[in-house]
Amino acid sequence: MAEKPRECRARVMACRALTPDVLEADLAMVDPPALAFDAGQWVSVPFGPKTVRAYSIASSPRTPTTITLCADIAPGGVGSRWFRGLGAGAEVRFKGPLGGFMLEPGDTRRLLLVAEEIGIVPVRALAEELAASGFARPATLVSWARERRGLVYDADLAMLARQHAGFAYHPITAADDAPAAAAERLVTDATSLVAYVAGGEATIKAVRAALMARGMDRKAIKWEKFW
Repeated sequence: MAEKPRECRARVMACRALTPDVLEADLAMVDPPALAFDAGQWVSVPFGPKTVRAYSIASSPRTPTTITLCADIAPGGVGSRWFRGLGAGAEVRFKGPLGGFMLEPGDTRRLLLVAEEIGIVPVRALAEELAASGFARPATLVSWARERRGLVYDADLAMLARQHAGFAYHPITAADDAPAAAAERLVTDATSLVAYVAGGEATIKAVRAALMARGMDRKAIKWEKFW
């Protein structure tokens, strides 16, 4: 069962750029000293009474005393400016964990994971959690970005695919295909399949339509909308 969200405090340990537009920040938990969460969840950072921004947790729930947040700062809004300005020692207040984009306990169905750009953060977290069990459930991951340098975590996911026969990784760009077309091409049998899709609303709808055309039940397609 997922933990109830609570107000939290943490301190920045380190920040790094994964691409020119995607940053990671490692946070040491202060209150509580450890955050119980599930892979795929996120936290909410307040920027005023009615302004909050959500950031997916990129790190593993197996290391709850520190968490890593990941953000696309290209939009340039209040959240982007805040994330860009983070430095070691800064205090961060947030509420979490939040979200239901998680693996269901006891579910043994095969998985199709589809991520559009920064949507790879929770999807990669799910893949890492599956890797911890040796991919007892076969999984296929489609990661899409406009260009090759936008494929965040590409090297990590390619390594997972080399290490685990039960995991297939398909990085694609706009020059190759659209996420929905790639998903439809890869799904030849929708029996005992569950899909997790993260990215923009248009891509989520297109992937969902493509998979339902392959015979998937709408309820077997879970999604996390980023924009």
